[in-house]
Amino acid sequence: MDDSRALVPMPSNRVRFPGISPRAYEHPADRGALAALRAVPGGASVLKTVAGMWSERAERLDALASSIRVGPKQYPTLHRLRDDCVETLDLPTAPDMFVSRHPVANAYTIGIERPFIVLTTGLVEALDTEGLRFAIGHEVGHVLSEHAAMRTLLIRLLTLQSSVSWVPIGALGLRAVVAALMEWFRKAELTSDRAGLLCSQDPAAVLRAQLYMAGGTSTDEIDIPTFLQQAREYEEVDDVRDSLLKIMSSEGMSHPFAVVRAAQLQRWAASSEYRAILAGDYPRRGAEAPTSTLLDDVRSAARSYRDTVAGSADPLAKVLSEVGSAVSGAAGKVWGKLSGEAKD
Repeated sequence: MDDSRALVPMPSNRVRFPGISPRAYEHPADRGALAALRAVPGGASVLKTVAGMWSERAERLDALASSIRVGPKQYPTLHRLRDDCVETLDLPTAPDMFVSRHPVANAYTIGIERPFIVLTTGLVEALDTEGLRFAIGHEVGHVLSEHAAMRTLLIRLLTLQSSVSWVPIGALGLRAVVAALMEWFRKAELTSDRAGLLCSQDPAAVLRAQLYMAGGTSTDEIDIPTFLQQAREYEEVDDVRDSLLKIMSSEGMSHPFAVVRAAQLQRWAASSEYRAILAGDYPRRGAEAPTSTLLDDVRSAARSYRDTVAGSADPLAKVLSEVGSAVSGAAGKVWGKLSGEAKD
């Protein structure tokens, strides 16, 4: 590893990652879902048009007028945590952050040219300091990965969709783009969970935060091993009807289910990929290979899905995997035969 900026120790033995590229921690399914979005007919034109229909000034002014902007004198602990996460992931500038009054624990990042972070009071009151570090690091990861622009477009598209729902053709066209965006954003959440873990570097603290977000109230009332058992039960359903229900129930969601996120992140925390990043072995911004093609992204996602299915007991997943393998094998034989004939 050759980098002029060595890893810099942070408080509590945390390290920062100079020049880290989001590709270092990006979930392969995030890449694949974005590739699918790019493949939706007319999707690029719709997004470009919608981006030009609104100014992000309104969104920023709304936050400025109705929320508390975090700074050295307002929520100083959150200010410090935000700056720590920005230093950890080596962002060039710190995004503005606001706290908004709302009982539901939530955080989001919006904006196209100047993304900013919003935390609800429900989140700030629910999590301890290390849980908030993870949550803020998650949002900073959205900024580094440039997810905020796509999320902003998704919000605007949902507004536009409700306005043109009476036009059948227009509604159907928008629905295809919105559905692809929703699928991508669920996968982008898995990427940003990894960014949050890199900021925290404490998998146990991260898991506690995710448990609280799922419904925990105090450590006396919850049990982490039992919660992870829930995740295994969810992943290992033995009835195809349950498999279909899982697909249907998640279709309209912007975030993956809590147990899915917890299980996915704990697996990554135990991986050699995570340990390599902590040791300083990761791709740097500006020193990466040329941007991958649509096919590269799809292949990467396919490998991720294949590995997930291989370790899954979900009956529908296994059936689809077997069918996919059969189709892939038949296609390979046909392609091989055609290629041989072409050479002759």
